[in-house]
Amino acid sequence: MAIYRFKITFEDYDDISREIDVKSNQTFEELHTAIHQATGYNPDYSSSFYVSNDQWTKGEEIAYKPNERKASRGVSLMENAKLSNFIDDPHQKFYYTFNFDRPFDFHVELVKILNEAPGVVYPSVFKSVGEAPKQFGNILGTTVIPPTNEDFDFLNEMEFSPEDAEDFSEVKDTGLGLGSIDEEEETVAEEEEDEFGSEFSDNDEDDEFGGGRKGSHDDY
Repeated sequence: MAIYRFKITFEDYDDISREIDVKSNQTFEELHTAIHQATGYNPDYSSSFYVSNDQWTKGEEIAYKPNERKASRGVSLMENAKLSNFIDDPHQKFYYTFNFDRPFDFHVELVKILNEAPGVVYPSVFKSVGEAPKQFGNILGTTVIPPTNEDFDFLNEMEFSPEDAEDFSEVKDTGLGLGSIDEEEETVAEEEEDEFGSEFSDNDEDDEFGGGRKGSHDDY
């Protein structure tokens, strides 16, 4: 039985790789599972191999847990697709996307065809280089691929609601708070005028001082 040795490399981490030996009559699903046993990932996510050329251009797709659209058009399924049926070149390449929701992309290249070794259980990891990035999330002290197609929504993180729009508008109108300071000063000035204005009004001056002065003239 012929044995295919594939070199699997992360597209974004070319210094991390795995070399896996697989029987020619085994399936893409078995290769898919072996890759993630070697990386420590949970393989139970929608993924696809694509027959590729030397430029890693995607060709025919071989899918695992395809969506309805792919299934309806009759995409090949990993569990039914034997590796030997898709190998036309001694250096055959496959572009491989694991987990379409939070994808990792790989280059999978056939690097050697061997004879089956007695006592070896296939698939078998022949060589492992580098530690695979974590499968999910931003974990301190680890290298991860950030989630794609997920923008940070500042307002949602603050639980912003349409009712808050007025408050944001008021903040915008006051700039750095100068407007609100001017309003406070104006209010204080008005309060001072209300408190002291009547005591020193023109009419009070006439009553208190003006009348007294007239009286003194009459005395003379």
